[in-house]
Amino acid sequence: MAPGSSIVTVVPESDCGDDGISEALGAISLDVDSTSKPWSMSLANVALSSLTGLNDLLECPVCTNSMRPPILQCPNGHTICSSCKHRVDNHCPTCRQELGNIRCLALEKVAEQLQLPCKYQSMGCTEIHPYKNKLKHEELCRFRPYNCPYAGSECLITGDVPFLVSHLINHHKVDLHEGCTFNHRYVKPNPYEVENATWMLTVFKCFGQHFCLHFEAFLLGTAPVYMAFLRFMGEESEAQGFGYSLEVGGGGRKLTWQGTPRSIRDSHRKVRDSFDGLIIHRNMAVFFSGGSKQELKLRVTGRIWREQGQ
Repeated sequence: MAPGSSIVTVVPESDCGDDGISEALGAISLDVDSTSKPWSMSLANVALSSLTGLNDLLECPVCTNSMRPPILQCPNGHTICSSCKHRVDNHCPTCRQELGNIRCLALEKVAEQLQLPCKYQSMGCTEIHPYKNKLKHEELCRFRPYNCPYAGSECLITGDVPFLVSHLINHHKVDLHEGCTFNHRYVKPNPYEVENATWMLTVFKCFGQHFCLHFEAFLLGTAPVYMAFLRFMGEESEAQGFGYSLEVGGGGRKLTWQGTPRSIRDSHRKVRDSFDGLIIHRNMAVFFSGGSKQELKLRVTGRIWREQGQ
C-alpha cells in the first residue's frame, strides 16, 4: 500500500447489496501512518462511536464537501467525489495514481445509512437529515451565512447579520441610522454623465431589524436612470412582514413607490435588474432638481413599517 493510504476496499459490487452492509463494513480497513488522519478504529466502530470521524472520512480532499454517491476511489483506496474527478485531471490528489471509474461501494453504503446534523448547527440549525439530503438542505438552510450586501465592490465576506452590520460600518464605512424614516440626499455634478453602478448605501435599524437602503445611478441602454430600493437583512419569509415607501419630488411634482423589502439572499444586482424599487429617469431627475442641467440634487424620503398581523 502506498504511504498515506487510508481506505482499502476489497468488496466486489455484489457484496454491497441491501443486505451487505455488515460485510461491506467488515471488509474496510483503515491504515494509519504519519501522513494520514489519525483513525485507528474500524469503519464499523467509527460509524457507531464517532460522527466526527465519519464526517472526516466522507470529506472530499479536493472540494472539502461531503461526498455523495457515486464516490470514486483510486487503486490505493483513496476516495474523491465524482464531481471533482475532472478537477484533478483524473489523478488521485493523494497518491497521484490514475483514477478510473472504481466506486467505493462500501463507503457509499455507509453514507446512505447516516443521519447527520446540518453543518450550520453552531449557527442555530437543529435539523438532522439523511446524508444524501444533507447538502441539498445546507444550500437552502436559513442559518447559512449571508453574503455581504455592499454593492460597491466584489466583497467576499460572509456571516450572520450582526457580523455583517459591523463589517459594513467598520470596513465599508457605511452609515448606520436608528429609526424607521429616512431622508436621503443625492448630489451629482453632471446628471448627463453616469458611470454604471454609481451608488450609495445606508443601513437603518428599526423594529429590532436591519435594512439596507440602496440608491444608485446606472445606464439603462444608453440612458441614465436612478433607482432607490430597500433590502432586508434576513430571510425572505421575514421580509414579507415589512413594507416600505419611497418618495422623490420637486417643482410641485412627486413620484412615490411602495413595496416589500427584498431579502439580502437576493443579490444586489438581481434586485436592481428586476427594477423592484423607485426608478427615476434622467429627464424627471433633472426636473426634480429644479431644471438645472449642471447639477443633480435629489432628495429621497421614505419610511418602513411592520405589516399588520406580523
